[in-house]
Amino acid sequence: MSVGRSVLALLHSQAQDPVKLLRAASAQLGNKVGVMSSFGAESALLLAFVAEADPEMPVLFLETGKHFPETLAYRADLARFLGLRNVIDIHPEAHEVQERDPTGELWAFDPDACCRLRKVEPLDAATLPYEALVTGRKRSQASTRAALPVVEEKPDGQLRLNPLALWQAEDITREMARRGLPPHPLVAEGYLSIGCAPCTRPSGQTADPRAGRWAGLAKTECGIHTAS
Repeated sequence: MSVGRSVLALLHSQAQDPVKLLRAASAQLGNKVGVMSSFGAESALLLAFVAEADPEMPVLFLETGKHFPETLAYRADLARFLGLRNVIDIHPEAHEVQERDPTGELWAFDPDACCRLRKVEPLDAATLPYEALVTGRKRSQASTRAALPVVEEKPDGQLRLNPLALWQAEDITREMARRGLPPHPLVAEGYLSIGCAPCTRPSGQTADPRAGRWAGLAKTECGIHTAS
């Protein structure tokens, strides 16, 4: 799977403007481009750009079964607020959960295996039809993302489009306020990066935004953005 050089060149030429980048991707790739969103702390801005570019663009939400109730409510409210018309919930296979995590406590003793079961494997299957996937990742989020490009070519030929890669947290906050975008309710409680409830803690206002993810562990990524 790979897009043509001319399409790739066009996307690179629009990399500085998130809406233009998304419009170009939608125009060139149609239903072969999808958006990955956690509906987390800073998701509203990317999704606002998506709604402006193409409200029919598929938005893939990993319903891991371990989200905060506030995230599930925000997912519904934000999609309605922005007019997103194609939000798709991605679930892990029920029989796999029953076989590999029957008590629902896999996260406590093998978080990598839990992420693999509830995130990586379901998303791998769900994204096979897409030539490009849009993410909300930013260089400022973590040292592991410090060199993140806006247009990223994966080894398997699939593209990752990261429209906010170069944005700083203050720029995002300012633009969200300018657009009147509703914040995730847990942000006010000190959650600057929001994942599954068992593995997410408040990170405070001065910490690395992802410091509350898998706190106390060397783990910094769930795996969906590190696989080829």
